[in-house]
Amino acid sequence: MGGFFFRSVPLSSKIKSKEKPGKGKRKEVFRKEHLENGITVVSEQLKGVRSFAVGIWVKVGSRHEAQGKNGISHFLEHMFFKGTKRRSARDIAVTIDGIGGDLNAFTAKENTTFYVKVLDEHIETGIDLLSDIFCHSTLSEEDIEKERGVIKEEIKMVEDTPDDLVHDLFSRDVWGAEGVGQPVLGTRATIKAMKRQDFLNHIKKFYGTKDTIVSCAGSFDHDRLLGILNEKLGGLRRGSEPAAPHAPAFGKGVFMHRKDLSEVHLCFGVQGFSQAHPLRYEYYVLNTIIGAGISSRLFQEIREKRGLVYTIYSFISSYVDTGTFGIYAGTGKKNFEEVVSLVLKDLSGLPESLEQAELDRAKEQLKGNLILGLESTNSRMQNIAKQEIYFQKHFTPQEIIRDIDAVSLSGLKEAAEKLFTGRSPVLTVLGPVEDKPFGDVLPPL
Repeated sequence: MGGFFFRSVPLSSKIKSKEKPGKGKRKEVFRKEHLENGITVVSEQLKGVRSFAVGIWVKVGSRHEAQGKNGISHFLEHMFFKGTKRRSARDIAVTIDGIGGDLNAFTAKENTTFYVKVLDEHIETGIDLLSDIFCHSTLSEEDIEKERGVIKEEIKMVEDTPDDLVHDLFSRDVWGAEGVGQPVLGTRATIKAMKRQDFLNHIKKFYGTKDTIVSCAGSFDHDRLLGILNEKLGGLRRGSEPAAPHAPAFGKGVFMHRKDLSEVHLCFGVQGFSQAHPLRYEYYVLNTIIGAGISSRLFQEIREKRGLVYTIYSFISSYVDTGTFGIYAGTGKKNFEEVVSLVLKDLSGLPESLEQAELDRAKEQLKGNLILGLESTNSRMQNIAKQEIYFQKHFTPQEIIRDIDAVSLSGLKEAAEKLFTGRSPVLTVLGPVEDKPFGDVLPPL
């Protein structure tokens, strides 16, 4: 969950454009408007592209699910592609392939997204297809049974992929078995128990105009686009909205999960910052310095210098009200204690050890990643959608770069102090180990 969503001025309800001085020509045009039924639409016209991406974002994910219905958002995402009143699953596949497009979806902790990317000449067909699966899926009993088996296989695949499984275990160890600690896929037991009426209830509760955001980016005519969206999505009712979640308590302790593997997989972390935290820029820079690239501290010290791991990296999981700063590593059974000790050593006293040179290098890395990441219409669509969901504002790449450049060494040390000093990290270990060489709780950093 991360992303570049930063400070800016309030957004006007119509147009925010960037123009070259004296030219009067718009390079990119951002708009925020509403369909006739109230659905928020954010869009960004981009010059020099031929593609168009549109996503329907629903503000519900695995953290909003009742424990007994864990996995229903993801299961329903699958079901939307199984057929509508007008199209079979094969018809859907043939239609999107026939225009050379990409139709897909994904589920996360706090939202579910359905999207299509097409050439600009196929905008109407793309939106018609996307809106059809979103509004008119039949959810037949036969398809539910078939897809139940598919999702069970997907869960098994995660269970057989330890570097994926350890992240789900870590999330549960940190946040508990409910809310944000729940896996997106659900469990075998919850998937087995779901009935057609559960999906209908979920749609009725969450899939309404108050829960939904439409995000568009690329080459399109604005007035024509709004007309198509009003026609295709105008039938959605008002609906409810997920209640604001209560920030869960961050766990503590060392959790050993015995599994017969060749490697030990571990996740190690402390409570992080929410999406809109005032020190979020500093947060991303810290992540870059600690473990987000091959020049990072952890990669250089633990892999390159000592050869103890093949993979090690830090990661950020940020939500509306909380977050996690974590570290993943895969190592041998005989090395795992040394790897944990080295990570603890690197994070202890981190604020005092930060240097201007690595700050400058991390800023350039972040800016490069940002610009390269926004060169596709699909990534632009996702970026402006998340900005709207978490900030109700729009931030241009230029504004984001400006605020990355504004990160100072003192501000970076302040963020590191808040994140690490005095914290006892959670440690999740998956692999051929049983005892707790570090005790039940890791020492404070």
